[in-house]
Amino acid sequence: MNVSQNQPKVSRVLDDGDNKARQRWMGILARASSAEIASLIARVKEPPSYEIIKRSETGTLMLEGRAGGAGQRFNMGEATMTRCVIRLSDGTMGFSYALGRDRKKAEQSAVLDALLQNVTPSAEILHAGIEAIARTQLEARDRASRKAAATKVNFFTLVRGDG
Repeated sequence: MNVSQNQPKVSRVLDDGDNKARQRWMGILARASSAEIASLIARVKEPPSYEIIKRSETGTLMLEGRAGGAGQRFNMGEATMTRCVIRLSDGTMGFSYALGRDRKKAEQSAVLDALLQNVTPSAEILHAGIEAIARTQLEARDRASRKAAATKVNFFTLVRGDG
């Protein structure tokens, strides 16, 4: 038996532009709520068959900060994170990383990652859904930024004269 027959078929290789797009959608999926992920999965007409390579598992990661945004790094604390790896029946691998303990979200996000890598009608529908979630996330970030700016206090120092 030829060893290459046991290797999963990969649908296509991602180039640098695809990798940037994948990084973007993986970030959007990581920040999305469980309900948003579930609504994306519901858009897929035929659920894909897949095997779980690395079951959803929860652990911690160290958060680093920088004094003043550009100073020396320091360990700020730990955060809970869940990750998952799946492989579609066509061999496409899907990964996910998300803050929190939601194992179902991690598995569904990994499936979405794998589906989004292929050029299919389902992927086009999912890309549209990803863009809608991205707009929602951007609007929420803008609202939070405007709210923070509205409470900004400018301090100034008056110089007193000597006389």
